[in-house]
Order: sequence, then C-alpha cells, then structure tokens
Amino acid sequence: MTDHPETSASSSPAEPAPLPGPPASIADGVEHPLDPRALTVQRITAWLVIAPILCALSIGLLLLLWLAPLLLWAQILLGLAGLGIASALVWSAHRWPEISHRHAAYTVAPEGIEVRRGVLWRLVIHVPRSRVQHTDVSQGPVERAYGLATLAIYTAGTDHAQVDLHGIDRATALAIRDHLVAGEGDDAV
Repeated sequence: MTDHPETSASSSPAEPAPLPGPPASIADGVEHPLDPRALTVQRITAWLVIAPILCALSIGLLLLLWLAPLLLWAQILLGLAGLGIASALVWSAHRWPEISHRHAAYTVAPEGIEVRRGVLWRLVIHVPRSRVQHTDVSQGPVERAYGLATLAIYTAGTDHAQVDLHGIDRATALAIRDHLVAGEGDDAV
C-alpha cells in the first residue's frame, strides 16, 4: 500500500479529547460519591485539630506524673488512661474520615438536590430548586490545595436552612450552584 499525498492532505486532524470535569448535564439523577481527594482533606483537617490536643495531653500527663507524688499503681492507671485517650484521638483522625466518607453522597436531579450523610445517624436532605434562596461556594486552604470546594445551599425554611455539601470538585460545585439557581427569580416578590 502506498500513501498518496492528495489523500493525506485532505484528511482533517483528529479533534482533541475534552478535558475532564463535571458532566455535561449535572442534573443526571445519579447518586455521586464525594470526591476521593476529600478523604485526604478530611484527614489533614482532623490531624490539624487533634495534633495540638495530643501534645497538650502528653505535656499535661508528663507534668502530672513528674510533679505529683502518686503511688506507682496510680501512675500506671493514669498512663493507661492517657494512652487510651490518645489512641481514640488517633483513630478518630485517621479512620473516622474514611467511614464518614463512605456514607456521604449527593444526587442532583432537574427538580433539586439530595444530600446523604451520617454514620450513626443517617441524614437525607432533599432541597427542591424552588426552595433555594442562594448558594455559596467556598474553599478553605486545604480544600484549595486539593482543588475541592464546599457548596452551601441556603433554603427558605428553618429546619436545615443551610445545607453544606463538602468534598466535591470545585468545577462540580460551580455547576451544581449554576443548576440550582438557574431560572430563579420566577417567584420573587
């Protein structure tokens, strides 16, 4: 087979592949898990809170054992209690975000959004588009470093008047925000 210059010159170049991002229609009615990067963000945030607590607990326990003349059994009991508290804090910083992440999801439909979360107490919040007053997309420093955002949805009502959706990609948060507020103003006073 030979290549002919006239056939190769007339062929058009291939279209570049689209960049990944939110789906063309965010309101697909499919349940979406949180972004996998959210697990890392939750763990970092937990460690930023728990590390100073562990340091203060360790220093306080060491000072108490050093300064207070306690019996040996009391020192051992106090040390075991401190170790138990420290172990619980380490577990909550590392394992709890993973468990919580597995139980969180959201669904965007043409009529609104549904947010599911909770490990011990499961919570399902459905927000119809007609009840959305306004939305905010925010990023803390750790979220921003990982390209994630929090979508805050403010509704007309008292119970769950603010619904937060943490751990989603920033582009997805903006797409959901645009979907929820599209066409708003129909029932404005």
